[in-house]
Amino acid sequence: MASIDDLFRKPTTSPSSISTTNKRKFPDHTLSPAYKSAKISANGTPHTPTIEDGDDTDIEAGPSLPPTETDNGAEEEEDDDEEGRFFGSGVSADARQALDYVEGAMAGGLGAGEEEVIDAAWLRRMAVGFERRITRNAELRARFEAEPEKFMTSEADLDADIKGLSILSEHSELYAEFAKLGCVGSLVALLAHENTDIAIDAIEVLGELTDEDVEADETQWRALVDAMLDAGVIELLTQNLGRLDEDIESDRAGVYHVLAVVENLCSQQSIVEAMAVGNDGLLRWLLGRIGQKEKRVGQNMRYAGEVLAILLQSSPKTRRRFAEMDGLDALLQILSVYRRKDPEKDSDEEEYVENLFDCLVCLVDESTGKEKFTEAEGVELCLIMLREGKMSKSRALRVLDHAMGGSVGGGVCEQFVEASGLKTIFGMFMKKQEREAIEHLLGIFSSLLRLLPGQSASRVRTLAKFMEKDFEKIQKLVDLRQEYTARMTNVGEAIRMEGEQLNPEERAAMADEWLSRRLDAGLFSLQTVDVILSWLIAEDDGARSRVEKLLKGRDESFENLKQSLREQLDGIDAEQSSEQAEAKDMLGTLLQCL
Repeated sequence: MASIDDLFRKPTTSPSSISTTNKRKFPDHTLSPAYKSAKISANGTPHTPTIEDGDDTDIEAGPSLPPTETDNGAEEEEDDDEEGRFFGSGVSADARQALDYVEGAMAGGLGAGEEEVIDAAWLRRMAVGFERRITRNAELRARFEAEPEKFMTSEADLDADIKGLSILSEHSELYAEFAKLGCVGSLVALLAHENTDIAIDAIEVLGELTDEDVEADETQWRALVDAMLDAGVIELLTQNLGRLDEDIESDRAGVYHVLAVVENLCSQQSIVEAMAVGNDGLLRWLLGRIGQKEKRVGQNMRYAGEVLAILLQSSPKTRRRFAEMDGLDALLQILSVYRRKDPEKDSDEEEYVENLFDCLVCLVDESTGKEKFTEAEGVELCLIMLREGKMSKSRALRVLDHAMGGSVGGGVCEQFVEASGLKTIFGMFMKKQEREAIEHLLGIFSSLLRLLPGQSASRVRTLAKFMEKDFEKIQKLVDLRQEYTARMTNVGEAIRMEGEQLNPEERAAMADEWLSRRLDAGLFSLQTVDVILSWLIAEDDGARSRVEKLLKGRDESFENLKQSLREQLDGIDAEQSSEQAEAKDMLGTLLQCL
């Protein structure tokens, strides 16, 4: 064997004497002048590389040594080097990953520069590879449980495959086949993976596949979501909320992705009830999350409030279940902080407070919620907000309107009068208010007149408020009626002119849009004013005379009120609910009084 000195001494054989039969040919690159000048000495003679003899015992050179052998003569192998194909090759991990990708692409039949076609055949190939990755990772984890370094490569490969599934969000036509191949179930099962990073990536992909921006029809979406539900996605999402630590940034992002998936699934009421009622762990987590103490309301706390509001808006069963969990009392305690304090404008905290008020409104629409609201002194808290709050004032008014409404809101109405709420709301009514606030005040007046027991002290006090100060409240009601009537006349004329240009089928198609425009102009508020005036006419002779006089001054009469009540009667389906039937009886009675 030649020594290292011989390898690096000046060649003794001329280049022309070397055979060029098997010599690798490289392209002939012209040397730049700078490079040439560096190779030539000052006197014009070329530099010749030489090496001086010396002590080189500490220098390592030449090819790497072959693998050492163990005592029994076998070569040592790295446990995590599958089949040893990269042993001693000098290929880095990144290069190895790139080679694997190229091999996979070539196996799929891709040529150089050819784009991969995402179709059913591609999906089947992907499914086989995806299941193989899952199986391989599970086997290595079970085999080397105490040696993570031996299964981390397979985990990284699995993670890459999971992220690659997000491309399906652009191909919703493959959702049904994706579910049929069992990949949806496998993906959902990864939510229980020991490595939370794997679980979080799987959750994120599920969020992308179910996002509202995905162009999937109902059949495609249901195929995907039904497979997710069959795989137990709700329970696994809830479990992840319990095990993720929001003090860790990646886990905090994972919680956000879980909430995103829950929000995406809320488009179907049956799914909402399955999430919230069939497994109340999600509701309990949300209830605990919105009540956590944070120096500054963060993104996840705001999102938790938003998802809770969506769940409560979507299902009466969810609202009743949450009320039974004392969720309404918890909401009132959280919101009590804002009776005098306003959150920072355009912040996560402001949206968080808005979401909690939305939750409260949903809860007090239910009979159970009304009872809990009264027991938890919700009426008193809302009145404090009306008197002293700023941002919370309009929200508290909305809550009271919903709590006192419906056929079972009588108890809340009586509690409202006992808590001295009449002075507060009548004072607000006589001041200039925004349109939405006026609508809620009118709703409260209507509920008081409809639900307070006849001849009760609370009813007498309410009627007295309308009659005091020379019927100034009745005057304000008639003024509002004139304002709403003028708006309705303008909109009605515009609709009439549009209808003249349309055939009967086109007019039928426009009916819903025209109704929406009437409502925007104040149709509901006008009808509510007419009901209030009708109640006052029926209750008090003095009120009857004053209303008649005021209407006459505007070229109107009781006949205009009767017409409004008849229109409302025609729009009620008494068979739809007991509340609708009661409303129909009330309107019929008021018509008789007029």
